[in-house]
Amino acid sequence: MHICPAKKVLMKRLLLLFVLGVLVWSCSEEKKANMTVSGNIKGLKKGKLFFQQFKDSSLINLDSIEIKGDGTFSFSHYLESPEVLYLYLDKEDNNDINDRIVFFGEPGEIVINTSWKTFDLSPEISGSKSHEKWEEFKEMISQFNIKELELTKKTIDEGVKKDSLAVDSIQQLIRKNIISRYRYALNFGLTNANSYATPYIMMTEAAEANPKYLDSIYNQLTSEVLESKYGKEFKEFLGKE
Repeated sequence: MHICPAKKVLMKRLLLLFVLGVLVWSCSEEKKANMTVSGNIKGLKKGKLFFQQFKDSSLINLDSIEIKGDGTFSFSHYLESPEVLYLYLDKEDNNDINDRIVFFGEPGEIVINTSWKTFDLSPEISGSKSHEKWEEFKEMISQFNIKELELTKKTIDEGVKKDSLAVDSIQQLIRKNIISRYRYALNFGLTNANSYATPYIMMTEAAEANPKYLDSIYNQLTSEVLESKYGKEFKEFLGKE
């Protein structure tokens, strides 16, 4: 069957339009949610809860919910890989203190229970292995931080300030504590190469460590972690091609 040149051109144009239409539709279609974040805010009668993500150097709202008389909430979202997310509560009390919970989100069901009065101070978070690792790290690091604070307070004591030998001794203890904190962070990275929290922790808590040690940790990370959001950012942080 003979098809004239004009019809061939028309058919090609129609085919091109069809392909472009499919591409536009597939790109605009939202990916199915693979994570739910739900829970209860005890004692909250009125307020607005925002589900947030840090993107392109700014905090953006992924979703929000008005709470009236019942502190239960639920959000759904598609997450490429585990990352730090936020719950911000506008309690309408003209006080911005204790209003944001920071947690490590990951695909699956995450439950966050807290109270209105101590919203971000003692939330109970379950369902995220990445968050559990992050909490494990922070709990140990806080001990180093508390020790450093206690030692620093001693250096400004009126009795100690007059004793140069005592001040030097305390300064040495502070330096040893800092070194111990870095050693713990680096050892944590080496022994948790399969955790998505590890590259994030290295960039936020061990950024000033010797690059060769950070490079060793990077080389130990599993392929899944390397392909995650923070795995890729860690690679860029280390200047790897």
